Amino acid sequence: MSIGENIRNLRLRNDMTQEQLGDKIGVTLSMVCQIERGTKTLTVPLGKQIADVFGCTLDELCHF
Repeated sequence: MSIGENIRNLRLRNDMTQEQLGDKIGVTLSMVCQIERGTKTLTVPLGKQIADVFGCTLDELCHF
């Protein structure tokens, strides 16, 4: 499973929309969509912010 798919699964498990996740990490809904689809590369700092939102480590986010 890709990191984008992992993010999507965590987001859905937490009943969160792409827009809500984007608001929490300071990016647009479009950016979240692109990250989940794998068309935009996730930076380490942004990955860390996403991991923090879901209460996991960056490593766990990559291998969820």
